[in-house]
Amino acid sequence: MHSSLAPIVLVLLAAVLSVTLCRSLKVPAMLGYLVVGFLAGPGVMNLIPQGEETAFLGEIGIVFMMFSIGLEFSLPKLRAMRQLVFGVGFGQVAVTMLLVGLAVGWISGSPLTGFAVGGALAMSSTAIVSKLLNERLELNQAHGQLAIGVLLFQDIAVVPLLILFPAFAGGSDTLWMDLGLAALKVVVVLALLLFFGQRLLRPWFHLVARQRSGELFMINVLLVTLGVAWLTELSGLSLALGAFVAGMLISETEYRYQVEEDIRPFRDILLGFFFVTVGMKLELTVLFERFGEVLLMLALLLPIKVAVVFGVARGFRHKSNESMRAALALAQGGEFGFVLLALALNLHLVPAGTAQAAIAAILISMLIAPFLILYGDKITRRLIKQDWMFQALDLHHMLVESMSKNDHVVICGYGRSGQALARLLEAEDIPFFALDMDPERVREAGEAGDPVVFGDAGKHEVLVAAGLMRAKAVVVTFADTHAALRILSSVEHARPGLPVIVRTVDDSDMDQLRHAGADEVVAEVMEGSLMLASQALLVVGVPPSRVVRRIRAVREERYGLFRGFFRGVSDEGEGMDEALVPRLQSIQVCTGAAAVGQPLANLHLRDLGVELKAIRRQRVRRTDFDDSFEVEQGDALVLLGTPEQLALAEYRILQGD
Repeated sequence: MHSSLAPIVLVLLAAVLSVTLCRSLKVPAMLGYLVVGFLAGPGVMNLIPQGEETAFLGEIGIVFMMFSIGLEFSLPKLRAMRQLVFGVGFGQVAVTMLLVGLAVGWISGSPLTGFAVGGALAMSSTAIVSKLLNERLELNQAHGQLAIGVLLFQDIAVVPLLILFPAFAGGSDTLWMDLGLAALKVVVVLALLLFFGQRLLRPWFHLVARQRSGELFMINVLLVTLGVAWLTELSGLSLALGAFVAGMLISETEYRYQVEEDIRPFRDILLGFFFVTVGMKLELTVLFERFGEVLLMLALLLPIKVAVVFGVARGFRHKSNESMRAALALAQGGEFGFVLLALALNLHLVPAGTAQAAIAAILISMLIAPFLILYGDKITRRLIKQDWMFQALDLHHMLVESMSKNDHVVICGYGRSGQALARLLEAEDIPFFALDMDPERVREAGEAGDPVVFGDAGKHEVLVAAGLMRAKAVVVTFADTHAALRILSSVEHARPGLPVIVRTVDDSDMDQLRHAGADEVVAEVMEGSLMLASQALLVVGVPPSRVVRRIRAVREERYGLFRGFFRGVSDEGEGMDEALVPRLQSIQVCTGAAAVGQPLANLHLRDLGVELKAIRRQRVRRTDFDDSFEVEQGDALVLLGTPEQLALAEYRILQGD
């Protein structure tokens, strides 16, 4: 019993060391996990023996990662993306297998070896791509959705490959029957999950939530996640695909945001274990003994995969820059490649040396993957002249607009108070620029077209990048005295005399903040939002009489401007019934959505109790629309409503009635 726990303890130690190392060297944490796994594994120091315990922990990490991604996808959105999944995804797998299979088959002299290696190298790493895109807030961008669509098809494609390998190795006469039964089983299981899951999951969660037990709710989330993953595994599909389906079903309920928050610790810890176990597979002896063969496999993997994904995506009329960034994200090998190579090796489809070289190539590509995604934008600009021209024009336009609106307000913190202030500044045609440390809130608000970026306002260089030297005022909208003092110090050092307004909970720190350079300190949470906005308007030159009228109008509208906010992690636990609180949500009109080309009147959003607040089109936030305004592909519709109303609106926009 104690010996079986040792690998888990050692993996935990490796995880702590990897995070510490990454923070010291300022490299992606995932890369640190891979390197530490390599050093601590059998290939070097042999501190962590490879076994079923460590492999199982890593696999569960992928399950929770895919579950989190499923929470971002509703069923209507998946249906609207069917061209991505079954069009680009199928094309990528088929063409990659063909090209790699022909090359390896010609070199090895065995078509079966080429087929097996081609199938393994056609897979990409769901864990690496999804985690990095999620961390960089690119999961809902066009290239992110393209990458996820291809990954979903790869997960499905593993099933027929697992059937074809034994059939080819043994010369089975029942190949087509086996494939047909497998396809039928897959269709039946997914249809049952999607059909009955939608009808059973909401009342089941209602029943659990009525018990008002956080512990019971968390256990229920684990039950649903692992239960659906287990059912799909029984049907021959992957655990990851089942977890994605489970997340997608829960995304249709009003419990989506609470579930996402509860699952995050499990996801991050266990996914770290997965990367450690992947690093353990790399062996130095293979690198030295078969260096040329490993390089050949790597050459077949990275350039061919980039070219295939780019070409297939362009064939389906995706933009050049989106296609290239998705291709760079999918260039590496994947965890399912290990599974397929292990099966092929056992069936003697691939020689042992060739299999080891392919595994080493996949692992090296995984080490390269973070840099391809990190610098994907820069690489795309260099490779695609058209994308560079468009981005240069966009950058020039933003710089000209910024220079023409010098007297803007820098908002530090884009929570409830920050967004309330932003709406009032917009009403007065006063430009603003916001900084926030909540990635979920930044993503939601950014998709809606708000000028908000992820950044620590306490850092001097971040404030300068936000236009501090041209700003007319700085407003600190969160009640954190320590952070406010850092911001005041940075402003005083960079631009003494610039008006700074600070929010605080009570009067206890008022003297300290004033002494540090705050021009105004606004206390209390509820009325603080109004006072903060009024002080900011006065500082930037709005006449006092107009400010009074504006604040009075807001009060008379029962705080209408302050209803509905982009939710973030720090907004949880405020004692509100999440099912009844109106919130803002951006819904991206993706390829194939039912709303494309339709006037707003045809969507009948008001009938659902949903209010359309704004439309973001090509990085421009628009409020000048009426019922005849036609929706275009790529638009982001900013809607106000309860979670249930927003779910119905999303279904109507993406899928139709």
